[in-house]
Amino acid sequence: MVSGDRQVTIGERGPFDSMQSVFSNYFERIDVICPRPEGTPRVFTIHDNVHFHPADCGRRGMVGYIAKKGKELIAQHGHSLIVSHDYGWFYNGIGSAKLSRATGVPYVSELHHVPGHPMPADVRERFDKFVARRYVAWALKKTLAFRVVNSTEMPELLRSWDVPQEKILVLPSLYIDLDVFQPPSTPEPYEQDVLYVGRMVNNKGLDRIVDALAMLRRRGKPHSALFVGKGPMAGELREMVQKAGLAGSTRFVEWVDTPQDLAQIYRRSRLIVCASTCEGGPRVTVEAMACGTPAVSTRVGVMTELLRDGTAGTLCDFTARGLCDALQPILEDNDLRNELAAGAYRDTQRFEKHAALGVYARGLIDLVGEEAYAG
Repeated sequence: MVSGDRQVTIGERGPFDSMQSVFSNYFERIDVICPRPEGTPRVFTIHDNVHFHPADCGRRGMVGYIAKKGKELIAQHGHSLIVSHDYGWFYNGIGSAKLSRATGVPYVSELHHVPGHPMPADVRERFDKFVARRYVAWALKKTLAFRVVNSTEMPELLRSWDVPQEKILVLPSLYIDLDVFQPPSTPEPYEQDVLYVGRMVNNKGLDRIVDALAMLRRRGKPHSALFVGKGPMAGELREMVQKAGLAGSTRFVEWVDTPQDLAQIYRRSRLIVCASTCEGGPRVTVEAMACGTPAVSTRVGVMTELLRDGTAGTLCDFTARGLCDALQPILEDNDLRNELAAGAYRDTQRFEKHAALGVYARGLIDLVGEEAYAG
């Protein structure tokens, strides 16, 4: 695997570590090439057979490092497939294509989402989408398949970029620990009406969330909000909340220590909101829904599939008014909110961790044959 995730190499346990805890049961050996962490790079092993190889160079050297290190590893261990997590300037994909050409081992290009799609948040995202399109055109004849994580948004985009259907591999990888993220055993009081969880960055639509809350207030429907997360827009967000007159009803939390604590926040919220212009998941909305918290979301990532029938939440457009109009009925009608909560819980059970990751692993195995399977 060629990944941009360096959490494991600095001793942090996160989603990638959790994923590998399941993948390690399906494959005899997994080697992960990843960017250089802070400090001295060293091989890091988890789950007995998953080995991380952080680069000894910066971004500019990643293409060469992937090709060189990958060639060494394939010569030693005879890997059957190269899986490349591709984004940004596509160092991983370019290096993986070079490695594939040198060794004859096929590579799969994973595109979880494309910045600027379905809607660009700024000029930078327009440029990023242009770069992604150029990469896809370049990689089309080099990769075995483009693996995507939703069945609507990304396949439609790739087809519009002249990628044939047979080269589009839909393998969802979103998984939830349903032992942690589940509804309360007994009803709990709400601590906030509207919840946001995520990075404080431009594509998350933070300004539209604030504007929608202010609009509700002007309609005589004031509601409390909690923003969980940090990022470059954190200070600007606080200023927006202050200027909108929402400071008295809005709280901020930068970090939540454990998944259990986050699940408690989900359960004590009337609904969760996603106003993003592009997403691969997002994971947080699905976690919240598994806790019985309805979602209001723009048409991004997997949310289009989860909310399109209106039984687990509501889809909205990319305007503050559209978001406000979607929030208001759920916040005003507790019976509707509870009905959607039941639907949200029901519709997220298919994301159970072991089942979802098993589908992902088996999908990769099917590409190269049973010889890669060790389970």
